[in-house]
Amino acid sequence: MFANVDVVTLSRIQFGLTALYHFIFVPLTIGLAVLLGIMETIYVMTGREIWKKMTQYWGILFGINFAMGVATGITMEFQFGTNWAYYAHYVGDVFGTPLAIEGFMAFFLEATFVGLFFFGWDRMTKVQHLTATWLVALGSNLSALWILVANGWMQHPTGAHFNFETLRMEVSSFSDVLFNPVAQAKFVHTVSAAYVAGAMFVLSISAYFLLQSKHRAFALRSMTVAASFGLAASLSAIVLGDESGYLDGQNQKMKMAAIESMWDTEKAPASFNLIAFPDQVHHKTLHALQIPYALGLIATRSIDQPVLGINDLVKQNQARIKDGMQAYAALQTLLKNPNDTQAKQILSAHEENLGYSLLLKKYTENVTDATPQQIQQAAWDTVPEVASLFWTFRVMVACAFFFLALFALAFYLSCKRELEQRWFLWTAFLSLPLPWVAIEMGWWVAEHGRQPWAIDGVLPTFLGTSSLATTDLWISLGGFVVFYTLLAIVEFYLMIKYIKLGPAES
Repeated sequence: MFANVDVVTLSRIQFGLTALYHFIFVPLTIGLAVLLGIMETIYVMTGREIWKKMTQYWGILFGINFAMGVATGITMEFQFGTNWAYYAHYVGDVFGTPLAIEGFMAFFLEATFVGLFFFGWDRMTKVQHLTATWLVALGSNLSALWILVANGWMQHPTGAHFNFETLRMEVSSFSDVLFNPVAQAKFVHTVSAAYVAGAMFVLSISAYFLLQSKHRAFALRSMTVAASFGLAASLSAIVLGDESGYLDGQNQKMKMAAIESMWDTEKAPASFNLIAFPDQVHHKTLHALQIPYALGLIATRSIDQPVLGINDLVKQNQARIKDGMQAYAALQTLLKNPNDTQAKQILSAHEENLGYSLLLKKYTENVTDATPQQIQQAAWDTVPEVASLFWTFRVMVACAFFFLALFALAFYLSCKRELEQRWFLWTAFLSLPLPWVAIEMGWWVAEHGRQPWAIDGVLPTFLGTSSLATTDLWISLGGFVVFYTLLAIVEFYLMIKYIKLGPAES
């Protein structure tokens, strides 16, 4: 079974696994950093030592998680050069800029002040230490911003153009890259989800203490902070997730259609498939339970604009491939004669579809001589795997509404001073893994839903890899699995150890 796995598939598996693993630690780092700032602010304002103890204890768990995030994150950026060399060459001018800024501006800021957070308690005034704590939180959020600016450009490339002389994408407007609406929506939605993860972590571990009849005052105060913060964060995640859905409906129509398993365009406003069973082989959806009008409102913010189905989008993409073939032919002419004015005009007129013509490289080296059958095959390649997107999206949404209900209940019980009901404590404790389930599902939707593109509409994934042998990739993949498994063991051991010790012994 594994003998037929190619370089592209192995490269995708390796990057996907390392990315999903790395993102286990990122949300908790972002969420806990802000919660530490809130707790220490209360300590500075009130002078009550219990809030200092809370900040220090949750700070230990933050530190363990932060170290693991750094260790697993460094390898991510190196893979662009080792496993995705042509991707790095083709879009490095655009993609590398926000990553470089993230390193210089955000990571160094966070890494510098995290040291002051841990070792500055007796060397700084209260206000100075509080400032360092909030700068750690700022650094973690800025880090997310620049990473998501880069990722948002992969989803919706803007502010860049193709230079036929260098055969690369180059920045034409950095402000367009930075203020890309898709990137900004992804940032606020992802950060809100990270806040939910941080709040759930504090809520769940505090519930564990109360179930063990330990650290009552500490746990109740922690749960109260987590309940308020988590309620605001879960509301934000849902609202901002809706905005991301709207932008997908505008900019990534195929992803939206696949998420909804919508094969045929419906009369506006389209219904939302609450539960259904996608059949990608026969291009249809089985046994759909629908909510009328809901998809039209989410994807178009209107009741009169249609949401295009997969079949119609494939037809559109066939036309885009044919149009891109003209740009590709003009490019070949310019490579021979860079001063050919007519070829420059043709390339400029059809440049936006050049990437679609590259899909034909999977079937023929002679793109301009592609057959109608090859064009049709390439057009159907623009349809991602529907079933996995359909269900992962719904798991994510179901978790989001569960978080809203749980944090609303926690907030209510905290106001009534009834947080110690055992049924609620067990519910809160057992809910601990759910934010990570939702977050990983969300990343699957975002990244797998973009396939077959590395850069949506610009560079197909299969063209972005390095010239490696499958043996090399099996060795590196095996190394990552072993190394990351060892890191996971260390992480869980340390986290469980300090959770069991609790604040009194820490």
